[in-house]
Amino acid sequence: MAGAAVLRSLRILRPRTLATSVRFLDPGECVLFPASCVLYPPWRSSPARSMQVCSALCAGHNKWSKVKNIKGPKDVARCKMFRKFALLIKVAVKEGGTNPGMNVNLANVLEQCRSKNMPKTSIESAIKTATKPGSQLTYEVRGPGGCMLLIEVLTYNRTGTNHEIKRLLSKNRGMISDGVRHNFIRKGVVVVPGQNVSTDRALELAIEAGAEDVQESEDEEEQPILKFICDVVETSKVRASLGKLGLEIASVGLEFVPRVSLSLSEDQLEATLMLVEALSDCPDVIQVWDNIQADS
Repeated sequence: MAGAAVLRSLRILRPRTLATSVRFLDPGECVLFPASCVLYPPWRSSPARSMQVCSALCAGHNKWSKVKNIKGPKDVARCKMFRKFALLIKVAVKEGGTNPGMNVNLANVLEQCRSKNMPKTSIESAIKTATKPGSQLTYEVRGPGGCMLLIEVLTYNRTGTNHEIKRLLSKNRGMISDGVRHNFIRKGVVVVPGQNVSTDRALELAIEAGAEDVQESEDEEEQPILKFICDVVETSKVRASLGKLGLEIASVGLEFVPRVSLSLSEDQLEATLMLVEALSDCPDVIQVWDNIQADS
């Protein structure tokens, strides 16, 4: 690959403590990335590291975020949102049980559901049907321009879902690509409204709360938000600390954050949007994560 940089180890990005599900490259392994790729963010293990508010990471980037947040009719968008919440509830229940007091992930999802006015009957139905046998899958995908996507799925018909995902990929310039998962790291993300928080204050809050980094972004209503990024095992602690510092918590969850972000051309960005929209419309798809850093 012309202009590719060979990275023989990504250990420089490794934080002090990580979820056990993440596998890092061995020193002998190497990965080729296009020259347009940039390493971001530099996760540091030193407590004395410098921090900066960043608005250019992946889906948090202003332009890409706005493009992906464009919605259709409000009633259609709400139905789609509630359907995704139902999948998140089922995943949380399968992983930690039905008691929100003992299942932090479920408690966080339920809080988001209520904040978006998801009907109580829909929430209860999702919890009740979560015990139904199902499979959680993650598809590793390459999209237009070489971008990387992770597609999280919950399905009760593995064969049917597999066929549908591959059909959507084939139709929208995507392909299954083993190894994509290594470009993402699981992180805890605590989201707070950003209207009344300055950049300097955001940095101070991140340090005080024990977060690794903080990003400026926008929600689906194009309102400013701050995303405090932390190690998975520190998520509850960071949330509690931010609450004690007087911040309103909008949501808490886990996200796949890219180690390497990729810039796309306008045409590639448009093609990727079509792919992501097609995948997101699939009833079994929970979330599509990307490593796109679009130019503003």
